[in-house]
Amino acid sequence: MTANVGSIDRVLRVVLGLILIALPFVSNMALFASGTATVIAVLVGLVLIATSAMRFCPLYRIFGIRTCKI
Repeated sequence: MTANVGSIDRVLRVVLGLILIALPFVSNMALFASGTATVIAVLVGLVLIATSAMRFCPLYRIFGIRTCKI
């Protein structure tokens, strides 16, 4: 796996991932009243954080996108 996620992209992924993980538990939004929306938000947040940690995004590879300078 070659790195294809750059520094700014990594930071944005971590921030958005943390927000998606915390949002269902700290907000009173009606969207998260069902367990399904909560599970989806947490899973997407975890995937964003994982792709940031690995510096590799499979979707970027499929579409030929690289945000890193290496």
